[in-house]
Amino acid sequence: MPVFPPLEHVTASEELSATLMYHVERPVLNEGYIDSELLHRKKRTPKSFQRRIAEHLWCSSEKAKSVVFGFLPILTWLPSYPLKQYLFGDIVSGISAGVMQLPQGLAYAMLAAVPPVFGLYSSFYPVLLYTFFGTSKHISIGTFAVISLMIGGVAVREAPDSMFAVNGTNASQIVDFEARDARRVEVVVAMTTLVGIIQFVLGLLRFGFLAIYLTEPLVRGFTTAAAVHVSVSQIKYLLGVHTARFNGPLSVVYSLDAVFRNIASTNVVTLIIGLVCTVFLYFIKDLNERFKKKLPIPIPGEIIVVIVSTGISYGMVMSENYGVEVVGKIPTGLLPPKIPDFSVFPSLFPDAFAIAVVGFSIAISLAKIFALKHGYSVDGNQELIALGLCNFMSSFFHTFAVTASMSRSLVQESTGGHTEIAGLLASLLVLLVVVAIGFVFQPLPTTVLAAIIMVNLLGMFKQMKDIPALWRTSKIELAIWLVSFFASVLLGLDYGLVVAMGFAILTVIYRTQCPKNALLGQIPDTGLYFDVDEYEEAEECSGIKIFQSNTSIYFANSDLYVSALKAKTGIDPAKLLAARKSQLKYAKRDNGERKAVNHCSPVKKNAVVLLDVELGITHEVVAGAKKQMDHVYTNGQMTENHTESESEDDFFLQRLTPIHTIILDFTPVNFIDSVGAKTIKSVIKEFATVDVKVVLAGCSRTLVSDLRTLKFFCEPVTPDLIFPTIHDAVLHCKHSRDVQ
Repeated sequence: MPVFPPLEHVTASEELSATLMYHVERPVLNEGYIDSELLHRKKRTPKSFQRRIAEHLWCSSEKAKSVVFGFLPILTWLPSYPLKQYLFGDIVSGISAGVMQLPQGLAYAMLAAVPPVFGLYSSFYPVLLYTFFGTSKHISIGTFAVISLMIGGVAVREAPDSMFAVNGTNASQIVDFEARDARRVEVVVAMTTLVGIIQFVLGLLRFGFLAIYLTEPLVRGFTTAAAVHVSVSQIKYLLGVHTARFNGPLSVVYSLDAVFRNIASTNVVTLIIGLVCTVFLYFIKDLNERFKKKLPIPIPGEIIVVIVSTGISYGMVMSENYGVEVVGKIPTGLLPPKIPDFSVFPSLFPDAFAIAVVGFSIAISLAKIFALKHGYSVDGNQELIALGLCNFMSSFFHTFAVTASMSRSLVQESTGGHTEIAGLLASLLVLLVVVAIGFVFQPLPTTVLAAIIMVNLLGMFKQMKDIPALWRTSKIELAIWLVSFFASVLLGLDYGLVVAMGFAILTVIYRTQCPKNALLGQIPDTGLYFDVDEYEEAEECSGIKIFQSNTSIYFANSDLYVSALKAKTGIDPAKLLAARKSQLKYAKRDNGERKAVNHCSPVKKNAVVLLDVELGITHEVVAGAKKQMDHVYTNGQMTENHTESESEDDFFLQRLTPIHTIILDFTPVNFIDSVGAKTIKSVIKEFATVDVKVVLAGCSRTLVSDLRTLKFFCEPVTPDLIFPTIHDAVLHCKHSRDVQ
């Protein structure tokens, strides 16, 4: 008979579940006993400040080696680089990525509002430096649309066309383009220097965790909005119309309005070239995607388009004969280093910080994706340092800020790249073009670059699919995505990013303000406790309410925690005490009437107070002359009629609520501040006024330590009110009630 492995596995699992039993026999524990008898802290001699400083500054060969290897990761893998296994793949990958770097460098320089050759510089120096300082083996550092657009917005703001008007009038304004471009390059280079400094300092301060505040929905919404900005900015190049470049809030609207106002002046030849290139590039991109497993390397559609269109433009002299705008002068060779203009730093700092954070977030996200896929790790802090050095050192050679490119990284990884050598080879290919044959691309129509940019944005626009997916999984993350997108589209990328981050932080506050609150019940014959509203098996313990709120308790939500506790348990001490006063008022009146009646009369008037605990409403029923009160309810227990010797105050207080204990499950509580500690202490005191005991369960050792630091344990609150588990608390409360 054949054996079916799945059935055999299930049977074994069932047998294992049936044979394993959980037997624990121990006394009920509370924090007082745990701290004094069960646990004993390890004795540690605190180190003096001088000793800690000495240990930190102490140097050894191992420590020095670790620092050097951490700062220069290339030293850890280059000596053991397997030439036969990796070299061919890195060469193919480097050439493929370099071929993409060339047209994208030229195109993204347009977004950065600087001449195209500066895009080539930015595709060489940073890529070369990342080989030595980076920890990711697969990301392709260089120009990127989102960062380039943010840079261009700042350049246009700091050096607008109006500053370089030759005649100084608005009627027939003539712009000195050479002076304008020179100033914009100075601004862009200075901002790149500042971006590098910010990233480097954040890396040294171990701020690699900074990217976690840019949650994935926020980044994807932001980059999709950036794709909208980029696409709109390229329409004028695709049509061949001349409009001003807008920046700031509603710049998308102003740009579209300017294009439509000038659409009558569309250059038909420019439009045809742009559309043909767009269709061709889309076809090649789709072909590469469909047959990526069969093609040894992706078809280099971009470089094909650039070469062919450059040749046609040169042969037909399109610039002169048809008025097609071309790239123009591309100087051969590298420019000498130059010190940036530090005087503009103060006005650029907010934008530089935003670019630094966004650039790092994009790079580390891609780096982690590839690291997870290929089984190695990346260091977020070292990535910050690497990006900072790439931007800072390169800025002296006239580059603009860079980060990892999504499309180039995918090509570099899919074509067999194994290490940073692929990026090194890509940078050398760009260097060859800059030094030797850069002038060849001077006749290249700018509409071709616009087509390259817009087709490369398709991947970002596909992120729109996040909307239905997030609608099904998380409405809050969907709200973050939408706010990030619309704020960035309407307000601009800089203000939009600030608004998106602020909204993301507000959602965290919202989650702590609106936690899930539950009353827990015991699963019979176990020590497990679950939400009574969710599970049929969960049964509440008689006279005990177990309250759980999945949030920490601090100044922002402590009042809400107390309100939820009272609403969920149905016990509000203030209302119960008010009801008691009302009862006492009627009791005194009835007592006076009883004293006026003859002592021999067997008939007495009695007041029966029935309390609806859940609604917090008291109902008084006064018996007639012929009715006798035979029993009353005290904490849910039926007792004999009280004697007149009992005080009226004690008698009416006994019957305020059938609940005698509330257990606060602190298992989900990660931290508590001084306001939260005072709030919990006041809750314990407040409920004690109506004879309801409040105890805590499930506190972590860190939380208990925090409570001690906050002076939580002082009369009437003692460590004996804290239990390690809910079951300990339940058993203790039941036993205490039985003893009474």
